[in-house]
Amino acid sequence: MLENFRQLPCNDRPVSVLSGVRSLHTHGRHVDFDCGEAKIRVGVLAPNLVRVRLSPDGQWKPRRSWAIAAEDESWTPTGFELSETSEEIAIATDCMEVRVRRESSLLACVDGRGREFARDLAPGMHWRDRRVTAVKAIEAQECFYGLGQRTGLLEKRGTVATNWTVDSLDYDLLTDEMYQAIPFLMVLRPGLTYGIFLNSTYWSRFDLGEADPNCWRMETDGGELDYYIIYGSQPSAVVATYTQLTGRPPLPPKWAIGYHQSRWSYESQDEVRAIAREFRDRRIPCDVIHLDIDYMRGYRVFTWHPHRFSDPGALVADLRAEGLKTVTIVDPGIKYEPDADYEVFDRAIASDYLVRDRSGKLFHGYVWPDKAVFPDFVRPEVRQWWGDLHQPLTEIGIAGIWNDMNEPAIADRPFGDPGTKIWFPEDAPQGPPEEGATHAEVHNLYGHLMARSSSEAMERHRPEARSFVLTRSGYAGIGRWSAVWMGDNQSRWEYLEMSLPMLCNMGLSGVPFVGCDIGGFFGNATPELFARWMQVGMLYPLMRGHSALGTRSHEPWCFGDRVEQICREFIELRYRLLPYFYTLFWEATTAGTPILRPLLYEFPDDEQTYTIADRVMVGPWLMAAPVCRPGVSTQAVYLPAGVWYDWWTGQHYRGPTQILAETPLERMPLYVRAGAVIPLAQVGQFVGEGAGDRLTVNVWPPGDSGLPTTFIHYEDDGESFGYREGDWATTAYRVRQGDREIVVEIGERQGNWTPPSREVVVEVVGIGRQSFEDDGRSRSLVFRL
Repeated sequence: MLENFRQLPCNDRPVSVLSGVRSLHTHGRHVDFDCGEAKIRVGVLAPNLVRVRLSPDGQWKPRRSWAIAAEDESWTPTGFELSETSEEIAIATDCMEVRVRRESSLLACVDGRGREFARDLAPGMHWRDRRVTAVKAIEAQECFYGLGQRTGLLEKRGTVATNWTVDSLDYDLLTDEMYQAIPFLMVLRPGLTYGIFLNSTYWSRFDLGEADPNCWRMETDGGELDYYIIYGSQPSAVVATYTQLTGRPPLPPKWAIGYHQSRWSYESQDEVRAIAREFRDRRIPCDVIHLDIDYMRGYRVFTWHPHRFSDPGALVADLRAEGLKTVTIVDPGIKYEPDADYEVFDRAIASDYLVRDRSGKLFHGYVWPDKAVFPDFVRPEVRQWWGDLHQPLTEIGIAGIWNDMNEPAIADRPFGDPGTKIWFPEDAPQGPPEEGATHAEVHNLYGHLMARSSSEAMERHRPEARSFVLTRSGYAGIGRWSAVWMGDNQSRWEYLEMSLPMLCNMGLSGVPFVGCDIGGFFGNATPELFARWMQVGMLYPLMRGHSALGTRSHEPWCFGDRVEQICREFIELRYRLLPYFYTLFWEATTAGTPILRPLLYEFPDDEQTYTIADRVMVGPWLMAAPVCRPGVSTQAVYLPAGVWYDWWTGQHYRGPTQILAETPLERMPLYVRAGAVIPLAQVGQFVGEGAGDRLTVNVWPPGDSGLPTTFIHYEDDGESFGYREGDWATTAYRVRQGDREIVVEIGERQGNWTPPSREVVVEVVGIGRQSFEDDGRSRSLVFRL
């Protein structure tokens, strides 16, 4: 009977594989290998970065106008040595070597200690029709991370990851395709890390040992294989190079790092004002209120409801007077409404800015405004037009834009009816006509380029101040244009637990400004779940509460006095930590470093950390062990090597060790590494309120390691673009410990920005404190033991 269930023979075209290397040619930074009709090109872009391309027909595809990766020519020329034997050709840089076998054209990399990585296994690079594939060995002890937005656990060995943006409504632990499509893979084993960026905007997929536990494979449509290999001794080196390749985020306004409150929907300006009053009356800090789709007139983008939001300018001004910024949602679907004097639709039709099918017929689908049409964001003139539509919003003071439904999320019939999700026809032409692209090539870029349009527009129309942009969908490098939230999660414990590995893998994938809806979007959080989620949300780079239509209210005061107090205390902790968080955002801007990090990022040689998904680092100094299950009053916590201090009690531990932490509902276990320097602000009800007259800098003793520690504190005005012109300040803190003293050396302030007059209080926790008026001069503080 089993024979009946076996797959019948199929008549697929045979797979084509590379022949051996027949000749090679070097030109500049590139080495071309002739393999019969096909060609391989290896480009050396940096000592730890090479680009590998396979063209089955020997013709290289031209660079697209929307290309994400930096041009090869933009990298500083890197020297390399080319050597040949009868068996292989080797291309060597200062830190790695690429070897290509003559007989089979299989490729492998070798580090300075002779260890192979990113090694091809037969059949190596191959193709069938327009699908191209590479097969590589899984070496002993290798673990897999990154891959953008992924559900499930942190480590991804044995899974499949497909890159095709979809509206992943009701996603769960087993969901594959998500809102984000980021084809970047990080591979780690002790002492060696490498990254793979598959440079394809077409559909692509990574099989990380599911089909065969001995190998992983990547494949994509489009007819050419193009990928980058990034070598590093540790994850930070790989992330730094990857973000240099695909783009790093701008520095956000400081208020965007505060607490955001949202709901689908606050249905009137009166309700929004009432929410604002509750935050201020209850003394719960908040900086941002989001307006979901019901602020619009019949869901028409760039409109306001004439009755429920009759005076948006006054509303925004009133919120601003309370220290609150306003963010409005903007979806890509334009209501199909001919002869109705809807200017957005009329202009889109008149200028032919909309997506059409191959025959030239206007494409339509169904979204919130019912029948809708969609801009072609691949075209730069469309992005410019769309961006200019934001000007009336910025003129009344809107400080941020929230892009939703931009995978794109479309149904084949009106919302509310049973329907099927669709997207544009894959053969629909998109982008500049001269480039001849179709939707199959740019589908994964739709939300990405919409976010780019929004980001460029906000800077164009608010040149005096930094803005905030949030997107649901994106591609590699999306952090350059926007923050990202993880879409429509649910008010269930497994989604709280899953949020941490999701956000950590996004950070490893070059997207640091990320968050999940605190409390869950769909469903009703219990008081215990909401309290625990607010504690975890304090760690998220983007701290936003959000909930869905039809659920109970999920503001911090809606779960009783005890939970309200817990929410207040942890939001206040977030505001105390804002100087530390802001410095981490600066590091992300300058080096691409993630803000929320898995333990393996800081401890890559500790294999115990490789699968820990529910313990995270915030920057290099803070480790959190949040509670993600109900009814937990104690839990085991693994502390890696070094001395660790309990944030709440000051008790210290020596790692590596397992401890048992007490976890009453009011407590999230939080630990500080020895030698940490963490600047703290005074708590205000919004960023900037009363924060100018004192800066507290907490220092934890370095312990007996004998190694000094250093922290560079970054500051600017938190609002303008002056930091780009040198209007910033950095102060270096160096901590060292002797037999009888701890010395905190404070360097001379660097940069052109001068903070307001203030007192600086330096406290060595458990030892003592000293203070001084901050005049920017260097000084050395000695604390006797």
